[in-house]
Amino acid sequence: MAAVHDLKGPAGRLEALLDAPDETHAAPKAAVVFAHPLPTHGGTMHTKAVYQATKGLVRAGCAVLRFNFRGVGASEGSFTGGPGEKEDFTAALDYMRARYPDLHLWAAGFSFGAWIALEVGAVNDFVTVLIGIAPPVTREGYDFSNTKRSTKAKFFIQGEGDDICPLQDMWKFYSELPEPKELVIIDAADHLFDGHTTEVGEALEDLVKDFNG
Repeated sequence: MAAVHDLKGPAGRLEALLDAPDETHAAPKAAVVFAHPLPTHGGTMHTKAVYQATKGLVRAGCAVLRFNFRGVGASEGSFTGGPGEKEDFTAALDYMRARYPDLHLWAAGFSFGAWIALEVGAVNDFVTVLIGIAPPVTREGYDFSNTKRSTKAKFFIQGEGDDICPLQDMWKFYSELPEPKELVIIDAADHLFDGHTTEVGEALEDLVKDFNG
């Protein structure tokens, strides 16, 4: 069951939930921060694909922190469209690094949150893995230059029928990325994975369950 946590963010309180495996069996293999989709389009840490992806990561043995960006839910501050949200994500990474100092630190996100997670995680010295679900790689104003230079392990999940980031654009973006990398396509899924969110969690679990790094 997710435990409620309050983080100290640059703009004030950040509302968060922490999901972790049953530690009576084994310690988590990684600490993950998960960022949600665009707040101005209703994205929160409770978005279905975020929830299912979190569950998939927990099944794979990870401790996962999902949080609301500034101005969303009970998080303080106002939406900035990127700069402030990157600061929020960095604060969440710092929180998880302090809570799990002996674990690998991973950065993950969905849609707008994928942009934030990938770009911040790519240049954060403590992050070892980047996870992007339906990253908006062709949307105006979203610069993925850090991600394109990163040699960290990168895992992606994309909907076959994504209308925000068409599959052919994702393939082009993916082809430009350094190894190591993996991409899973969810058949017939749109950008929000409507009707396919459980598949997102299952795909992510399969991608990382045997990965240690």
